[in-house]
Amino acid sequence: MVHWVLTAVFAALVLPCVLRLVRLDYARLGPGVRHGDLAELLLVVAMVAMFSPVGGPIPAAGWQAVLVLTTGWFAAAWWRGRACAHHALSAAAMLYMVTAMPHAGDHGPWLTMSAMDARVAVPLAGLVAAGYFVADAAWSGVSAVRGSAAVGVGSGQASRAVCRVVMGAGMGYMLLASSL
Repeated sequence: MVHWVLTAVFAALVLPCVLRLVRLDYARLGPGVRHGDLAELLLVVAMVAMFSPVGGPIPAAGWQAVLVLTTGWFAAAWWRGRACAHHALSAAAMLYMVTAMPHAGDHGPWLTMSAMDARVAVPLAGLVAAGYFVADAAWSGVSAVRGSAAVGVGSGQASRAVCRVVMGAGMGYMLLASSL
């Protein structure tokens, strides 16, 4: 039941991500914001596939390829001095989850982590990553509440903050559950 609820929560986050990509003025906000919003959409869809008890339409190897490219893209941007560290770490953590979880069983190559009882290969890495995401979710939530009066109408900042808090909490939960 928990995995169905979490699947629905992350599926609901797809809409604000798409609306930000469609409505926001990226000429004013900059390409970095657009890249971040696109990464957020990709990572939300990946979370839906990971939590869904029925799996996703993309095999685990497909998600690995997408997440390697996403991690590389944001790691390179981070290296060049842009503020992309969080998205690089998020994509790397998801890549870790997809790679470190065993994929044998009745589900074949499909990504269905909610049905697996096995643990990740390196639990300490999962615990460290979970700590980061739980702390980031808490910090983002506090920052969003404190700065809610300063958020510009139509800027997408409130939607971006909610997505970051929910994504961080979900990643922390998934990493903790698979590491303990």
